[in-house]
Amino acid sequence: MTDSLFVRDGDAVVPTVLSTGPWSEDSLHGGPVAALLADALETMPTAGPMFPARLTLELLRPVGLEPMRIDTRVVRGGRKVQVLEATLARAPEQAPSAETTVARATLQQIHRAPVVLPAGVDAPNGPDPGPPPPEAFARQDARFGNETRRYHTESVEHRGAANFLGTDGPAVDWIRLINPVFPGVDPTPLVRVAAAADFGNGISRILPFGRYLFLNPDLTIHLYRLPVDEWVCLDAITRLDTTGDGGSVGLAESVLWDRTGRLGRSQQSLLVEAI
Repeated sequence: MTDSLFVRDGDAVVPTVLSTGPWSEDSLHGGPVAALLADALETMPTAGPMFPARLTLELLRPVGLEPMRIDTRVVRGGRKVQVLEATLARAPEQAPSAETTVARATLQQIHRAPVVLPAGVDAPNGPDPGPPPPEAFARQDARFGNETRRYHTESVEHRGAANFLGTDGPAVDWIRLINPVFPGVDPTPLVRVAAAADFGNGISRILPFGRYLFLNPDLTIHLYRLPVDEWVCLDAITRLDTTGDGGSVGLAESVLWDRTGRLGRSQQSLLVEAI
């Protein structure tokens, strides 16, 4: 049994059941898709040391449990700012129609170099206390009912306050990626953030499962540093427009942490529908 999110088959990448999500056993969770494309973008050559400042994922169609291909290109080259793009498409033999692209990601990288900063430059922001470390929380079971092997149940470890996955509202969740994107390849820090950030709308839901869908067609991650170890924490909240007829649109926001402090922020647009 392969304990990875994807395997390679020639030029194709093939998802395993460990990448599937809660909405369907035949569709992928957004986290593995984000991790896969982040991995592809990080391997592209750069003109010098670059920092992955923004990763944006667009989920154009449901990503199925089938062979796919990845294509990459440079959108903007440069020594100080670089923008890269990766697309994920159904393999030609799986997609007789022209509409084969299922997801697209862009990575904006900024040149990284030492800069001497003035003392106390962070003082105007005030204190920024982080959550307790992951060891302060018990491991949580993310299973819904009698689910088979899925990404959210076996590919990641969740640690948070008791029953936080079973209650509605804001949540703090420490997440550790257990299974790598590809067999035998250790996930990079960016891949670990991408694999975790898509959980924001699920852990901070304010609508009950079984009665509503709240799907995110995108995920944007802004970072100013990378995690120091395997753990990434999401301090997440979901907001809906309840002022008029806009309740079908929402936004999930997550502050991202590691055990030493804040990393950045992620956001997900939400399409809300009654089942």
